[in-house]
Amino acid sequence: MEIFDFTRTRDGHRKLYFFNRKVLSYKVPCKYRRLYKRRFENNLTEEEIKYILETQFETMLGYKLNLDNPKTFNEKIQWLKFYYRDYLMTKCADKVEVRNYIKDTVGEQYLIPCLGVYNSPDEIDFNKLPNRFVLKVNWGCKQNIIVKDKLKLDIEDAKQKLKKWMNPKSNNYYRYFEWQYKDIKPKIICEKYIVGDKYLKDYKFHCCNGVFKRLLVIGAIDEKNRFCNFYDKNLNLLNLKNGGAIKEDEKVNLKDFPKMVELAEKLAEPFPLCRVDFYEDINKDIYLGELTFTPGNGTDIFEPFEWDYKLGDDLILPKLK
Repeated sequence: MEIFDFTRTRDGHRKLYFFNRKVLSYKVPCKYRRLYKRRFENNLTEEEIKYILETQFETMLGYKLNLDNPKTFNEKIQWLKFYYRDYLMTKCADKVEVRNYIKDTVGEQYLIPCLGVYNSPDEIDFNKLPNRFVLKVNWGCKQNIIVKDKLKLDIEDAKQKLKKWMNPKSNNYYRYFEWQYKDIKPKIICEKYIVGDKYLKDYKFHCCNGVFKRLLVIGAIDEKNRFCNFYDKNLNLLNLKNGGAIKEDEKVNLKDFPKMVELAEKLAEPFPLCRVDFYEDINKDIYLGELTFTPGNGTDIFEPFEWDYKLGDDLILPKLK
């Protein structure tokens, strides 16, 4: 499935799955389909791109996008996607190039050790890699191959996945018009496998206008289920749900939390919105994962809904140049 898939409910109504995600409306105009097919030609006008964003937004969130006077967090992300341009974002969205930005800004000691950078899967010498490692495409989202035991890895299957992910049509710009990805040249990066306490947790520091606002912790409850907990800057658990379940007994026990806030704000300082992701390994050493400028593509469903407005209040949009 590339874009749409339908299923029928017992009463005969169609439910639409849009990019593999159930959405609230199943009325998707033919105009959208026509324009979306042309996205790889790079000849869409601004009005046509705006129409695509508006259609995606309403289809996935259930309310109309207001780019002229954005109020919600998701609307403001769409505004940034449509209007805001900064080539430093392109550098920092690139999982290879961002390493230089991190090194120059906060120091290379926070970088996950790099085992290799490749222009093609055929360049990878798997015999020289350790038993555990992680392969990523530098422009990708969820385009990772986590290898815990190299002896169990299907190398040809891994190469085919990487080739598919490096195809220009896989670039996120052509899916949701996240501008920062458009001019990234595809590469593969191999990183050291980071070991955490049983399950490695992802600590996502949300910064607005260079200031840390809230923390999202994503971890595993068990092999099949994960939790997604939001905390305020004082590490109080918020009644905010987005995706996974809330684990109410989960306490944030980070050895270097103040240092992580300091690092996140330094890295996020040039940008209106930046999410800085960290890992803490079994030795309590901290590593930077990635920098994200349009979290959730601006189509995350927040529960209760008023959080979309509360989070939007944190973000002050720059003036149009």
